Amino acid sequence: MKKLFIIPLMAMFLALTLNNVSHAQDNNKTLGVGFMVGEPTGLTLKSWTGGGNAIDVGVAWSFGRYEAMTVQADYLWHNYDIFSDVEEGSLPLYYGIGGRLVLGENDSYIGARVPVGLNYLFEDAPVGLFIEAAPILNIAPSTDFDIDGTLGARFYF
Repeated sequence: MKKLFIIPLMAMFLALTLNNVSHAQDNNKTLGVGFMVGEPTGLTLKSWTGGGNAIDVGVAWSFGRYEAMTVQADYLWHNYDIFSDVEEGSLPLYYGIGGRLVLGENDSYIGARVPVGLNYLFEDAPVGLFIEAAPILNIAPSTDFDIDGTLGARFYF
């Protein structure tokens, strides 16, 4: 039953987001909203703070390991030099530090994340695609290691 709530929520979010993409055509957009699929699957928000840095937040559902809602937030640094020969758009490698909270019915977890990923930013459209892996050190209620992996897209406004 809990799994079913995220599907209409994501559909409504995408419909509202896609409806507003037409007014987000210039390259000075600093707020991106979108979705991610993988572990976890849900909604994502990215706010560029300047100098190639950003804050990334996700609210999602873990369909695999936890069967629980997750909330994550990271501070990211982007390196545009590694893949600077991209013909159109840009492909920065990013890395960061952040945290994750897993809110389950019976158990909840808190942990530190170290996300690493690639973010393709289109030159003539307010869209970005990303792929990310994030090793996690869970620190409560017990200490152990975990990893998240997602693919996603954001629309910038």
